[in-house]
Amino acid sequence: MSFLKKLFGGKKPEETAAIPATPIVDPAKDPNMIRVHDAYGRELFISREEWRKNVLPGTIQPNWNNPDELYDVILGALNDGFRSDVIDAAQQLYKIDHEPVRGACIWGIVLMEEGRLDEAEKVFRDFLAKHGEDGIVLTNLAKVYSRRNDHAEAERILWHALEIDPNQDNGMGWYWSIQKERGGEAAGDEALRRAAAIPKSWRAQLWLARSALDKRDVDQALALYHESLARVDKPVPTDFLVQMSGDLGNAGHLPEILQLVEPQFIVQTHGIQVGNNLIKAHLDLGQVDAARRILDQLYALKRMDWNENLNFWDTEIARTRLATAPVEQNAPMTIGMLGFHGPIWLKPSSPAAELFPAKILGDVTVCFLGSTAEVITNSKRTEHQMSDTRGRLSRSVPLYLAEQVELGSNARVQTLVPWVTQYPGGFVLSGVPWDDEAAASYTRQGEVKSDYVVITHLKPNAEPWTVELRLVRAIDGKCLGTLSASFHSEKPEEGIPTLARQLLTLLGEQAEVEMAPPPAIYQVPTGPQFGHYLLRLEQLLAVRCGGMDGPREFLSGEREIINGNLQLCVEFPQNIGTRILLAKTLLAMKRARPKVVPEFQEKIKLLQKEHPLAEPANSVLQRLFNEAFAEDRMN
Repeated sequence: MSFLKKLFGGKKPEETAAIPATPIVDPAKDPNMIRVHDAYGRELFISREEWRKNVLPGTIQPNWNNPDELYDVILGALNDGFRSDVIDAAQQLYKIDHEPVRGACIWGIVLMEEGRLDEAEKVFRDFLAKHGEDGIVLTNLAKVYSRRNDHAEAERILWHALEIDPNQDNGMGWYWSIQKERGGEAAGDEALRRAAAIPKSWRAQLWLARSALDKRDVDQALALYHESLARVDKPVPTDFLVQMSGDLGNAGHLPEILQLVEPQFIVQTHGIQVGNNLIKAHLDLGQVDAARRILDQLYALKRMDWNENLNFWDTEIARTRLATAPVEQNAPMTIGMLGFHGPIWLKPSSPAAELFPAKILGDVTVCFLGSTAEVITNSKRTEHQMSDTRGRLSRSVPLYLAEQVELGSNARVQTLVPWVTQYPGGFVLSGVPWDDEAAASYTRQGEVKSDYVVITHLKPNAEPWTVELRLVRAIDGKCLGTLSASFHSEKPEEGIPTLARQLLTLLGEQAEVEMAPPPAIYQVPTGPQFGHYLLRLEQLLAVRCGGMDGPREFLSGEREIINGNLQLCVEFPQNIGTRILLAKTLLAMKRARPKVVPEFQEKIKLLQKEHPLAEPANSVLQRLFNEAFAEDRMN
């Protein structure tokens, strides 16, 4: 009967947030907005008034004769403050509910909140006369007497409710609060001991264990927990495990959380409420693989409203893995160069290449080399670190410039990315720019020899950020020209597209590269979405690297990567390039993290159904998606 906890879990006066007088920019912090998710998992916000007028009625009527669904609608509306809009629905639930306790409590509570106390009392007494005594209904009846200021009768009925059901959270909490306010902490503990003596009681023991932990009596707390677990029905209620794990965690007893709580954890039943505490306990104990196992179980439930929370733990797990990985300062680090031909999302051998017109190639090959960003440090140490904005931009800017040259001229392109070859591998980010001769030498050593190399270096230590670019001739390492672009760190669209156009002009002047109109189907997202596009380019690079020679541990945030690409496609539903980028990311992820990809099959089907591309693009993309979701079979 967890619905009563939600209904009676009102805030104390000091916890009630005041509505600010100034406009609120972030809709998530606006009390007049309600958060919703669409079928693609996008977070959307709708005004409370629009929800009340246009959404709520449309959810009530289809479920008018379905008690379980109707209950969910009413409960959500009550928690969102729309009680007056569900009065009729609550009365209907009372009439049809196959769970009489639930229907009576919902209708009686609505009547109480409306001030119709006599009617509420009749609902509860009618239930008791027809179905017999029930602890939750008796607790609500006690609430009626409390509203009438008949506190003696309310307390008498409340205690009898606990005698019938000592494990109801709201009834137990109310009784404890009354006694504590009357006689202090000692009276509160005595009230709990009195309730704990009732046969089948387990909730009072939980609260007594909390008191024991506050007094640092761990042995007593553990004894009470074992007693509670022996008495509670299975599966153990979610709030039981949340309280036990939370109290143990706050007291610093992490191994005890894993010993007592984890064996009871059922992901479909206990979800993120208990999963959060288990993941944190494992991480704080350095047990990264165990934390990842629970996270993957939670992700598999496909709860869109959990994504922000789960993505946080995904990052924390990756950060902890890096922090605990030893770095041998004196051991030689082997660094190689990975070469990628053409746009990162358009291999020449890909079926998607047939969508683009045949290109008249010149004799010029241009190489792109970045992966450097200025840092403020005197340290000479090699460090593991999570990818951040500067690191990602140091790699995504060369990738973007490469595709602009490939699709906007007759030149061929390749991108070189420095890579730590020792397992599990990782990107190299240097704090100093490449030397012209060293960069030219790398381009001459590769499988495909380049005629020119474009070196990019990021300066991110002050706003605005700056990208410096050097065009170097490969045969002799001579610099033929320099460019730069400045932009706010959160608005790369302010400078990077202009830099690409300037680079094409420079290549035409210094490298005999002929510019050509880009294919009509190549359209780069603009405005604020441009930065997201750069991010997804770099992430495809990471996923492709993560699948080299089998899965590698350096990859993290796999679901956010796919989901981010999907959102970009929904934002630009007829953009063929972003759709190809999504498909290639799925195919690369299938090699790097094969268990993740099937979770997105239904969303991709919806995308293809609701936003089909013009032919032949739609058929080509469907082939790629089919390949991504096809089950691999052993011959």
